[in-house]
Amino acid sequence: MSDTRSGQAAPSPRRVALASAVGATIEWYDFFLYGTAAAVVFDKLYFNGLDGPAAQFAAFATFAVGFLARPIGGLVFGHFGDRIGRKQMLLLTLVIMGVGTALIGLLPTYDQIGVWAPVALVVLRVLQGIGVGGEYGGAVLLAVEYAPAERRGFYGSFAHIGVPGGLALAAGAFSLAGLLPEEAFLAWGWRACFLVSIVLLGIGAYIRLSVMETPEFAKVQERKEISRLPLRDLLAQQPRPLLLGMGTRFIEGFTFNLFSVYLLAYVATNLELPRSWALDAILVGAVLGVVLVPISGALSDLVGRKPVFRVGAWIGLVFAFPAAFLIQTEDRWAISVVFVVGLGLVYGTVYGPLAAFWSELFDTRYRYTALSTLYQVSGILASGLTPLIAAWLVTRGDGTLWWVAGYNVLVAAISLVCARFLPETRGRALDGAAAARELEPAEQVAAPA
Repeated sequence: MSDTRSGQAAPSPRRVALASAVGATIEWYDFFLYGTAAAVVFDKLYFNGLDGPAAQFAAFATFAVGFLARPIGGLVFGHFGDRIGRKQMLLLTLVIMGVGTALIGLLPTYDQIGVWAPVALVVLRVLQGIGVGGEYGGAVLLAVEYAPAERRGFYGSFAHIGVPGGLALAAGAFSLAGLLPEEAFLAWGWRACFLVSIVLLGIGAYIRLSVMETPEFAKVQERKEISRLPLRDLLAQQPRPLLLGMGTRFIEGFTFNLFSVYLLAYVATNLELPRSWALDAILVGAVLGVVLVPISGALSDLVGRKPVFRVGAWIGLVFAFPAAFLIQTEDRWAISVVFVVGLGLVYGTVYGPLAAFWSELFDTRYRYTALSTLYQVSGILASGLTPLIAAWLVTRGDGTLWWVAGYNVLVAAISLVCARFLPETRGRALDGAAAARELEPAEQVAAPA
């Protein structure tokens, strides 16, 4: 296979998928470090002027700020990704994330510079949000638009490996740092986790520089069909799949941030149990997620995107109340089961088929914008506000998790209903797959051959 435009051999789908997975893992490592630190560090170092619950709430609020900034990154980089190309945007977002994360590792504390410490923390969190907001769509399309149609679910899922992969690295880094005495951990141990980002930035940039522009976008360039305003065209031609796609995002975003952020804080702060119990279980669950994401992506190539997604969403719905019960037993092994099932089984099954599913819904001319908008705008509620909502629901439930479990059931139900009204996309051609038309109701779409 060669690239006629450059005379160079085009990279194989496997190599491109690996590049997408590695780059995405590095960026999500940077982003998730903040979530872990918000749960166990920042309330002590940057909001220690507040009392315990208020400090925790403030730390989670800055965590949510990153999600509020992500749509900005998604819209800006989505626009230029559809106008200029996927590769350039992926390199730029990687640099933004790496620099922002490293600067957090160097940031003075509240005791050192006063109120400027939390202010600077928020600014850097915004920078992280913009970076990861622009990265997502490009990483997915790098893998999906290079993949053969019959294996698009499998190769596309490699971009989604970055989420549990980044979480595994972040949890592993904090687990190692947590072996230090508490004083050393708070003084410099957590900072080392952030400063490692500089090394990872170099690795990620090297890998992404080796990949050329995607074939699907190159076709659009050659036909001179570049959209002048991708967001305008998206909203004019495909608002329905965009909104329904956002709905399918709810169970994915909620599950990840409930288990990786809020329940970590709940175990360590509300139950006053060793944070290592949760961190070790998060690490195992994330590793299981890394394995299950490509497996569920591959299964979606065989049976369809929607059946695999529905299985994961139903498991998340049914597991909601048992998870609350097991956490509240305060037993280490019961708590471990919750994190492993949530971040491994539920999340891995739901997330695997979504890269191909979402990509196949939209036309190439504005696909980067579509994925970025779908993922980042819905992520404000589905992901970023999850720890805050959960913390508020726990206060309503006198410190228990039952209201959170009820919210979990509601979120899963919303995603299942939205999936019901989207068509099955397995087998659909990417080139002009949905251009200039609204998707038909699910019941009118014939199953692919």
